[in-house]
Amino acid sequence: MFKVLRDWMQRYFSNEEAVVLAVLLILAFTAVLTLGGMLAPVLAGMVLAFLMHGLVHGLERMRVPSGMAVGLVFTLFVGVLAAFMLILVPLLWHQLITLLNELPGMLGKWQSLLLLLPERYPHLVSDEQVLQAIESVRGELGKFGQWALTFSLSSLPLLVNIMIYFVLVPILVFFFLKDRELIGRWVRGYLPRERALITRVAQDMNRQIANYIRGKVIEIFLCGVATYIGFIAMGLNYAALLALLVGLSAVVPYVGTVVVTVPVAAIALFQWGWGDQFFYLMLVYGVIQVLDGNVLVPLLFSEAVNLHPVVIICAVLLFGGLWGFWGVFFAIPLATLFKAVLDAWPREQPPVAPLI
Repeated sequence: MFKVLRDWMQRYFSNEEAVVLAVLLILAFTAVLTLGGMLAPVLAGMVLAFLMHGLVHGLERMRVPSGMAVGLVFTLFVGVLAAFMLILVPLLWHQLITLLNELPGMLGKWQSLLLLLPERYPHLVSDEQVLQAIESVRGELGKFGQWALTFSLSSLPLLVNIMIYFVLVPILVFFFLKDRELIGRWVRGYLPRERALITRVAQDMNRQIANYIRGKVIEIFLCGVATYIGFIAMGLNYAALLALLVGLSAVVPYVGTVVVTVPVAAIALFQWGWGDQFFYLMLVYGVIQVLDGNVLVPLLFSEAVNLHPVVIICAVLLFGGLWGFWGVFFAIPLATLFKAVLDAWPREQPPVAPLI
């Protein structure tokens, strides 16, 4: 047993750079797990600065001075943030409050529609199954109402935290953009001098994660805008709120699309019933999802590392359980990081036994 373990250690950890890389990864994940809540504004600022670094670099390649490029990109960021807070947030909040007020009426209409199913399809659905489904929905709505009441009573500390985010995060984004070279030199000063493996993995992951995050943000924006235009054109209620959900569903591959289809179909069913308008809306929604999956995603993520769907789902479940929304958002980059580390990991090949 000890010989097998010693041979395995000799094969995978005989290289000093590999040991250093493993220690750095363990320390980084430990720091995020233990201090992630306290350093959440710093992590959010790093992510946003990472997103905007491509714009700064593009302006610098156009021979715009570095300070001016940072100023222009940061001004654009503040303008987008202000527009989001002053225009989009009030609209979403109004639609959310209206939806919560109309939920009892929606439940009554859905109940009447469900009760028609046993009459139309007596061989497929029974009265008992429909009544059980209605009771189950009522129970879930009751739990949701209790959660909403608890959330409203404890919303003041949350609002304070949000205000702190909106003050600290832009400041951190500015300094991460302005002093990125200084911070990079400071970090490299604490790394070993012999770091060819670390540099190779870091460069590969910097390119892949940058492409993924920027592509994912573009996908969320385009899906949300296209869905909003389609829903507004069809006259669907709560178009902005549903479009936001559809855009954010792109964060979770495979699962997100299936989950967000339920509220879209439920609200359309409440508004129009089993009419032509309902099926036209679901057709428009399906076309947007097909274009996203078969045109937009291959175009944006053509350079992404190919991961098996099982690996993606496992990564979403694991990192989402550890870090919530950000864990879900970075599940694929983190899975790609592990794959890149495993591919680049130096290892000694076991000796080949002679044929004779």
